[in-house]
Amino acid sequence: MSIEMTRANQRYTRGRYGKAALLGCSALVALTPLRALAQDATTQSGGTVLETITVQGSGGDDDAKSIVARQATSANKMATDILNTPASISVITAKEIEQRGASNVEKVLQYTSGVNADFYGSDDRYDFFKIRGFDAYTSRDGLALGRPFGAPREETYAFERVEVLKGANSTSGVSDPGGSVNFATKRPKSERFGEAYVTGGVNSRAETGFDFGDNITSDDTLSYRLTGKLRNADAEYDYSRDDQKFFMGGLTWRPTDATSLTVVYDHLNGDGVPGSGGHPVGSNFDRSRFFGEPDFNYRGTNRNTVSVMFDHDFGSGLKFGANARYSNTNTNFGYAYIASTPTNGSTIAERSFFGNEFSSEDFIIDAHLQYDTTFDNIESRTLVGAEYNAYSSTNDTYFGPAPDIDWTNPVYSGRPASVPLYASTSSDQKSNALYLQQELTFAEKFIVSVGLRNDWMDIDETNELTRIKGSSSNSEFTKRIGASYKLTEEVAAYASYAESVAPPSVGLDPETGKQVEVGLKYRPDAFPALFTASVFDLTRQNYAVSDPVTRVQYTVGEAKSRGFELEAKAEITDNINLNASYTYLDTEITENIGGTNVGNRLALVPKHMASLWASYTLEGQDKRGDMTFGSGARYVGSYYYGDANTSGVGGTVVFDAAFSYDIQDNTKLEISASNIFNKKYVANGGFGADFYNPGREVWATLRRTW
Repeated sequence: MSIEMTRANQRYTRGRYGKAALLGCSALVALTPLRALAQDATTQSGGTVLETITVQGSGGDDDAKSIVARQATSANKMATDILNTPASISVITAKEIEQRGASNVEKVLQYTSGVNADFYGSDDRYDFFKIRGFDAYTSRDGLALGRPFGAPREETYAFERVEVLKGANSTSGVSDPGGSVNFATKRPKSERFGEAYVTGGVNSRAETGFDFGDNITSDDTLSYRLTGKLRNADAEYDYSRDDQKFFMGGLTWRPTDATSLTVVYDHLNGDGVPGSGGHPVGSNFDRSRFFGEPDFNYRGTNRNTVSVMFDHDFGSGLKFGANARYSNTNTNFGYAYIASTPTNGSTIAERSFFGNEFSSEDFIIDAHLQYDTTFDNIESRTLVGAEYNAYSSTNDTYFGPAPDIDWTNPVYSGRPASVPLYASTSSDQKSNALYLQQELTFAEKFIVSVGLRNDWMDIDETNELTRIKGSSSNSEFTKRIGASYKLTEEVAAYASYAESVAPPSVGLDPETGKQVEVGLKYRPDAFPALFTASVFDLTRQNYAVSDPVTRVQYTVGEAKSRGFELEAKAEITDNINLNASYTYLDTEITENIGGTNVGNRLALVPKHMASLWASYTLEGQDKRGDMTFGSGARYVGSYYYGDANTSGVGGTVVFDAAFSYDIQDNTKLEISASNIFNKKYVANGGFGADFYNPGREVWATLRRTW
């Protein structure tokens, strides 16, 4: 069997004449003085990406107006004060995303303590990040999406906020030991609001977007929201593209003050490329140089999702909530990459063809009851719930040799007639879970939090090449216990123990994690801020490793990550915001087949990471509007490309900047720049090719809000 190149994936060239029309039409939408634009500016968000959060669990945080969140749901599925939560949680709000001009998931996360992102350089297939040295799961509205590796790149314009829960904790949902990243979907609001924007910049980027909503009924019982985005762009290397279409529509029905039902549909369609294909090891070419195959270079994404969110307050402290999501996903990619760089002085590099076609259907639902009560001087919050997930997928991988290429005089060979089918798998997974979350607060000072969960996971898998079928059933119990003590109204100390479990492949045991953590949190009353310090000991157990001789996988791997994190988010004055972090990670492989690499550091994980972002707003006078200046620096320490620790990269510092100017009421010009000094280093390599870190990007956005 072989993969055939059809016209559907032969979109190797395309015209650019549509950009002018796209920008022109968008400018009319953004700048025409409609009656709606005359509304009171007090409802303006001015957000670059996100709007005011209204989802369950936000606790009323206004993410569009502050970089400091007070509540989060990630640790226990209940809206909980972060100061009282015995876990390390970072929330990236709409205002922070606006200030930094973060345009994708990796950029959103890269100023967060404990997180290292974008370590695959010019490989653009997925969202790449690790938390505390390990892989992490993603979720949406508390419902698991899964591992980001192999999944579509998420569109951040769809989300209100991003919550990062660090370290092992599966009592709120299955996850890898690194933790989880939860995206909160934009929902309709019971007021009129909106924005439209146009963006242009490097790599021929032309983009337009809108996000608006209003009440349909005069009594606020029915509201809508429409969000969309169109992008026509290239990547930073030749023969590339980075086009995307995104649309989302939502309806919220509030028949009573105690009941809310929201239905959201979104469509994501991407037409891009998987990556640059790499550069010869040890070379120093410009990022734009391309050594793949222009006629075999595609990455497609098509996903449709329907989400349903229901809440009802029975009164007397009893609430019911349920979230459900159905998604249908199809992705593919194909490209040629440098597989080997010669060491004998030759300039002829070996290449390989690599392709993939993936499709999946997923239905997941979570329902829970929450009961809040008080007796004597004890406050109690109890959450009991159940989750069901049905997931099916097909996954075909294609691999074969490609013609060599002379990097001093590249001559492209054209697309192949076919690429051999290397692996073909179909999978059906069903899982059920029951969980309990309990929080007790004694005398408003001492908070004890307990989480218990059991997951039953059934997997049926078929090797479509050999027709060999396999199945496995697992029952896994995870627990979490933590305690916080409020030393003052502003300072809390905490300690916790938590476990994690992730779904396995057929024939393998589930991967697990364990973490012990202690920390201190400080939230001053004088100004909005949150300072966090944490120390942790995290162990990843039972993960799959391959026998170097037989290539058979066994679950015998174990690795440890110990370290500490410091993070500060502060609005020091009305004009000055600060976001700072430092992370120390001491990682070690402690168990492997035949002792291979035991004692080594984990690949792609630096010992030291630090970041600092500061912004200052110069208030307008007379005819001059407000101006906000922002700048940041990210330090990533040295790390190895592989677990063998034979090659790696030294520590690097990258600088970013942003600027915004209020041209007039409700109209703003925004300029964002990442890697402003165009720092270049090999983010990943050691296996035949080098992959550079992203280069300088500068974009300008004109935004109109109402």
